[in-house]
Amino acid sequence: MQSSTTLNGASAPMSLLTFTQTISLHVNSNPALRECWVIAEIVDFRRKGPHAYGQLIEKNEAGETVARISATMWKDSFSHIAHKFQDAVGTKLDNGMKLLLKVSASCNPLYGLSANITDIDPSYTLGDMERLRREILEQLKKEGIIDANKRMAMPAAPQHIAIVSSDGAAGYGDFMNQLMASGFAFYPLLYQATLQGERTVPSIMAALDRIEEHSDFWDCVVIIRGGGATSDLNAFDNLELARRVALFPLPVIVGIGHERDNTVLDYIAHTRCKTPTAVAAYLIDSLTRAGQRADELTRAIVERTRSHAAGENQRLAHLAAMIPALAPARINAEKHRLDRLSALLSGAAQNGLTRAGNRLADIVSRIAGGSSSLLASQRTMLEAIPQKIGNAAAQRLLLEQRHLQSLAGMVDVLSPTATLRRGYSITRIGRKAVRSVEQLPPGTTMETILPDGSVQSITITPSE
Repeated sequence: MQSSTTLNGASAPMSLLTFTQTISLHVNSNPALRECWVIAEIVDFRRKGPHAYGQLIEKNEAGETVARISATMWKDSFSHIAHKFQDAVGTKLDNGMKLLLKVSASCNPLYGLSANITDIDPSYTLGDMERLRREILEQLKKEGIIDANKRMAMPAAPQHIAIVSSDGAAGYGDFMNQLMASGFAFYPLLYQATLQGERTVPSIMAALDRIEEHSDFWDCVVIIRGGGATSDLNAFDNLELARRVALFPLPVIVGIGHERDNTVLDYIAHTRCKTPTAVAAYLIDSLTRAGQRADELTRAIVERTRSHAAGENQRLAHLAAMIPALAPARINAEKHRLDRLSALLSGAAQNGLTRAGNRLADIVSRIAGGSSSLLASQRTMLEAIPQKIGNAAAQRLLLEQRHLQSLAGMVDVLSPTATLRRGYSITRIGRKAVRSVEQLPPGTTMETILPDGSVQSITITPSE
């Protein structure tokens, strides 16, 4: 019921029910808000009985939510939408998916505004996934690494296999069973990883880090995961993971999902197989081809050896047949050669003796001439020696005289007489010079020598 009073001259207030009914009337009757195709991300998605509920949001480039509305899918619409989406995309509707939906605005006075979803276009979701995949591949191409792993050399017989998978996965079990049943010697080791959900990328990256620490031991790396929902494979469309695989120092083989599934790793890995069992078949075929090639080479070696041995046997037989005929001819040829050498040796000896005699005569002649010259030279030297000896003796005597004169001068300077002439005196007891007062007790007779004579004196006791 509306009030008839006014408030500050404004229209009379209405009840909340009237207000929400008015909104509902305008929203529900507006044809522009019915059967609209809207792009949105679904969150808080949940099923309640035959119906489904959630919220539709839109985010800006910074990841901030800029629009939000509650969403409903009633029984008939939900069944149709769910089957249509799963048949096309291969997975169920789930939180975080970006969708193209047909919605109609619905406003209820009690429950408020919501979007009633009546249809879906799965091709948009598939296109969005494919767009992301193309962007990642284009980035790897710009960086020049999109084919880096493909260019690595795969061993002809890969046996040491590093496996990135989950030990409880059926795909891993099928892979191992096929390897073990092949009859070949494989040396696989599982590096445990989570291959579904938010932990997929960091888990695979950690496994690859552990493998790289022992990369010298491994021939290749195998990343395998069995089939499942297509959305479960979205984690394999990741730029950082793709870059890590592209630059990994070992060839990487992937077997992810079903034959119809494609991920970024399928494009950049060394070898792509459609399933885990196909990866096992690839490895087994590699060893089969290597074994066949080894057998071919073995047969070729044996055949070449036999052919070569047969040829050598024929040559030996031919040589054996020729020996009886060749031996006499070879002996005669050697006899003729010895005769020639004997004749040459005799002439060479005679010529050598003649040359040696001539050389000896020349040496004797040189010795005779050289002896005469040497004797004359030695005689001249002997005749000159007395004169040289006399000159040397006279020179030596002169030097010694000068030295004696120098010594005499020094003796004269250092003599006691020279000391007395300089005003000094010498005191003696007997014939020994007095050097200390302690040598002169009272009553000692001493002699004092002066330049012009000497005096004697007796020491007395000093007065006290």
